Amino acid sequence: MDIYEYAMQMEKDGENYYRELAGKIDNKGLTYIFTGLADAEVIHYQIFLKMKKNEKVFVADTPILTKVKNIFIKMKEEKEIAGIHTSQIELYKKAQEIEKKSQEFYREKAHEVKDPSQKEAFLKIAEEEKKHFFILENIIVFVSRAENWLENAEWYRFDEY
Repeated sequence: MDIYEYAMQMEKDGENYYRELAGKIDNKGLTYIFTGLADAEVIHYQIFLKMKKNEKVFVADTPILTKVKNIFIKMKEEKEIAGIHTSQIELYKKAQEIEKKSQEFYREKAHEVKDPSQKEAFLKIAEEEKKHFFILENIIVFVSRAENWLENAEWYRFDEY
């Protein structure tokens, strides 16, 4: 299996995992976030498919952090904590592990490819995976202490990414 097929499989696995998580959650905001993460993995899959075919690729920055921030703000305003269970935290930590491994793999492969545009694509997707990790980190904190988190949420960290 070449690096593109491997990367495509990682993205497909990530998409499937996020869709599975979205189906297990009874909270509209978190369901929307996990669906958005799954959709982002589909975009990454398509980019790697183009790279495999030696087609020109362009990796645009996705607005996922802004969308997630807005969802959390809405959840705070509406005090939407129904369907949030600490029993699911391990599932979110597993997703974090997947994102971290993906990020490391893409950074490593960026140094192996010769084509500058492919190198840039690997690095940009690694940055996207870093954002996903950050989102998951916030979800874990949120789920751990939903009521308190909504009252005291600090959004400045979202702007760092």
